[in-house]
Amino acid sequence: MKKIFFLLSLLFISFINSDELLIKTSSGITQGYKNNKVIIWEDIPYAKPPINDLRWRAPRKISDNSSIIQPKTGNFCIQRTSGFGGSSDFSDELISGSEDCLYLDIFKPAKKNKEKLPVMVWIHGGGNTSGLKDIYDFSKLVKRHNVIIVRINYRLGPFGWFTHPAIQGLQDGIDKTSNFGTLDIIASLEWVKENINLFGGNQDNVTIFGESAGGHNVLSLLVSKHAKGLFHKAISMSGYTESILPDQAYKQIQDSFSSNHTSWSIANRIIEDKYDNKSQDDFSKAELKEILLNLSGQDFYEYYFNRKNFEEIPLLTNDGIVIPKIGLKEALSKKEFVNNVPTIAGSNRDEVKFWLAFSDYFVELDNSVGSSLFDIPKVLIKDKNAYEAFNFYRSSAWKVRGVDEPLNSLRIAGNKNLYSYRFDWDDQRKFIIADFSQLIGASHALEIPLLAGDATLVGGSPISNFIYPKGISKFFTSRNMMLFWSNFAKTGDPGFSSNKIQWLPFFEENQSKRSFMIIDNKKNLQMAKDNLSLQTLTEDLYLDKRLSEIEKCVVLFQMSTFVGNDEYDKNIKNYNGDCDRKSSERFIIENASSIDYD
Repeated sequence: MKKIFFLLSLLFISFINSDELLIKTSSGITQGYKNNKVIIWEDIPYAKPPINDLRWRAPRKISDNSSIIQPKTGNFCIQRTSGFGGSSDFSDELISGSEDCLYLDIFKPAKKNKEKLPVMVWIHGGGNTSGLKDIYDFSKLVKRHNVIIVRINYRLGPFGWFTHPAIQGLQDGIDKTSNFGTLDIIASLEWVKENINLFGGNQDNVTIFGESAGGHNVLSLLVSKHAKGLFHKAISMSGYTESILPDQAYKQIQDSFSSNHTSWSIANRIIEDKYDNKSQDDFSKAELKEILLNLSGQDFYEYYFNRKNFEEIPLLTNDGIVIPKIGLKEALSKKEFVNNVPTIAGSNRDEVKFWLAFSDYFVELDNSVGSSLFDIPKVLIKDKNAYEAFNFYRSSAWKVRGVDEPLNSLRIAGNKNLYSYRFDWDDQRKFIIADFSQLIGASHALEIPLLAGDATLVGGSPISNFIYPKGISKFFTSRNMMLFWSNFAKTGDPGFSSNKIQWLPFFEENQSKRSFMIIDNKKNLQMAKDNLSLQTLTEDLYLDKRLSEIEKCVVLFQMSTFVGNDEYDKNIKNYNGDCDRKSSERFIIENASSIDYD
């Protein structure tokens, strides 16, 4: 029997070597398939499932490489089911996904290549509480520009970022971190470094790119010593620099938008549900750890499920293990922390219209006869001036805090290979149900389908037809996004547009203003300069007549506390009016209801 098994093994290995689509990786044997001139390998595990006693530990490398990898459905990380996150296919479940979720997919051009191809690793967005790899199809980018794209899942929410003495206090080494989701991304890059050459990729030319929380994670990797040498270029799309002290992630004395979901608050609720008249102070660390680990993933996540839309979960932590103790924002300016690689950072001109368009404060629905033909209500903006003002200040603050400040910090740390953009494309249709250009504009995440060449990401027809109408404008913008991103992945320079506009560096010597590429249709694609700051925006806000006094105070609060760490007390000194934090917070809470378009 041993001889027979040995012969079968030799035959199997020979078969593997004879089939370019069947590849033996460090974590198992994966079978690819061809689809429209692209080869795809799906659901490759890059680390052991973080389940049972591996929950809230650093990802572990898979030791067995002989198993056959089978495609899986629903293998994304646990989250609240949502159409925004991409888990809407599981709409019959309030909570969907699995703790067994550390998988990646690989997209490669089907045509033969003599040289190893540049590799681009996509980190999805979703606030680090939702999202999944499967909804992003980069096949057109892969096919047209001869790159390999890897898309990954990583632990989300309280499974990806969790700080409690019962966990970190009983663990050693890297397991004492709070940033498990960040380590998952790093583990995927380690897997890429070890295996991507088997797929025709160049392990020495890896670009990380991501949008929103994905962009935030890109910035996080730029200051993590554990990611050093695992990537060679970085693109942060609508990223941000928020991180939190471990003590604040565990327990907060003062109320905040995240205080109801600190690990101390959650653990207390669990104990109160399971034991009469007890709190977590009545248990040892070991007993608390056992209680937390013995809950199923679904049961544990239920304690986070009913949070209101203004409530947050403490996530990225300045733990001194994965992220420097001084925090993400400060670390980006310190040479000793920064992984110095060519970097692009950008944001969208109308970032926050993505949220304003769903706010009951700004929008109302009219179920008129005309709109009923499409089974979609007509969307009316209650106060167009206030709508545009809220969008301008908050979206401009996103550019300042999520793009300009991080890039300027990287420049201080010695990085001279920096590029910036602002996505302005808003050539949507004005239709009977809405003026989509005004309602949505160049909103958050609108650029991803143009970069990928896949408009189904927004839900398909008819909505995708309104938001991404066919025509030369969409074609030109999509074509040039693909061109810029792939040029950068290949050379570290985004280069020239198809109509010969050069993307210049963010900061040029002897220039007082910062340069950025406006990504738009052919008429408007151009380089621009500005010197926006939180201070100048705050001073302009005070004089703006489009907003009431309380609305100005709310905008001031949001500019100072969203996208990065809380700088309200510092920035309010630049405002000549009379505002206070509590009144702004109360306004947000009282007007937090959203529009249901279903």
